[in-house]
Amino acid sequence: MNPYKVIVMDVDGTLTNKEKKITQKTKAALKMAQEQGMILVLASGRPTSGLLNLAKELEMDQHQGLLVSYNGSQVIDLSTKAILLNNPLSISEAKSILRHLKQFNLTPMIDDGVHLYVENVDGYLVEYETKGNAFILKEVDDLEAFVEFECHKILTSGMPDYMEEIFEDMKYPFNEQCNCMFTAPFYVEYTAKGIDKAKALETVLNHLGCQKEEVVAFGDGHNDASMLKYVGLGIAMENAVQALKDIAHFVTFSNEEDGIAYALEKFCLNKKL
Repeated sequence: MNPYKVIVMDVDGTLTNKEKKITQKTKAALKMAQEQGMILVLASGRPTSGLLNLAKELEMDQHQGLLVSYNGSQVIDLSTKAILLNNPLSISEAKSILRHLKQFNLTPMIDDGVHLYVENVDGYLVEYETKGNAFILKEVDDLEAFVEFECHKILTSGMPDYMEEIFEDMKYPFNEQCNCMFTAPFYVEYTAKGIDKAKALETVLNHLGCQKEEVVAFGDGHNDASMLKYVGLGIAMENAVQALKDIAHFVTFSNEEDGIAYALEKFCLNKKL
């Protein structure tokens, strides 16, 4: 008998392949899981707007699905559209971070759920972020002066080697104030203190009336570590960073090889695809 009731998935590098698509076999496995009574949760560093099309593709709104966006800063019930958790950075925190970032050769980005705001529309990965999350792009002279709303995260992009070199300098002034983490080799993100995917899953499971032992979670990056440690079955993709593989209960195939579908057939589904 399948002991798991909830499937939690990171998106980029986990649910989607290099073309940012869900493969047909993985989609079929996830739809079958829902038909068998399991609930899907997308847990991503992406903003909420960047998850909606994937959730629609998987018909999650018809099966009590939920979204954990901004690395755990927001939780939304797709069936009711209710916001179950909302924990952004304060305006003063955002201004302090953006002021600090001016000394580095990076591209900071903030959003209000509809618009992506940058100081340079030609900055590193700005077009990619805009299109991938269905944002309207807006250029402003000074993000620190501009921001007068609470941000769920501050995203910075830059060349991987450079970001690795300056990471400690990026985060040290805010160690007691907020989170600062790599979410990809070319992305470092700031979120409110205490926010991570595992903390958001507490809200999800309280809402669903489930226990953490009844959850299987998939991930590939450093920001997935908290949720893989938290759940009953934590699964790393073959393409995951080694640190995540080291703590996972199981390592499945890569995101290019239907790793989610393979693991669901092995651990959860009561029939083969």
